[in-house]
Amino acid sequence: MVPSPAKPKRRRPRERAGRELSLADYQLLAEFRYLLARFLSFSARAATAEGLAPRQHQALLAIKGYPGGADVNVGDLAERLGIRHHSAVGLVDRLVESGYLERRTDLKDRRRAVLSLTASAEQTLAALSAAHRQELRRIAPLLGPLLKQLESNAPRA
Repeated sequence: MVPSPAKPKRRRPRERAGRELSLADYQLLAEFRYLLARFLSFSARAATAEGLAPRQHQALLAIKGYPGGADVNVGDLAERLGIRHHSAVGLVDRLVESGYLERRTDLKDRRRAVLSLTASAEQTLAALSAAHRQELRRIAPLLGPLLKQLESNAPRA
């Protein structure tokens, strides 16, 4: 028997989120995206100035800041960065090659490799994180009111 070709999925109409959006809602969302874009641009420039690609900086931060301080493996890193496993493997390979990460065998599960930052990575990440915290403090007075306004305008369930 020949399998039938896959049927295209039918899209459901998007559900309305309570009320129609006003011009003020669009302006609020646009301002929020603008501030996020500015922060991400700052972050990319700061990482590059430290000799890291932005994704490399994100990887170091994801490993250092992993919830509960638990050991991080490549799969965990891929999930945190929103990338595919094989992309995370390449990223980790480059960070190991550059002297920013070490791979070690997990003592509990020898099939698993655990990632840890080197002293060089710790130093670089500390400098980047201090700069990022300062930038967030700078834009907090702009972001705070936007977030409060979004929260106060949210439809109630």
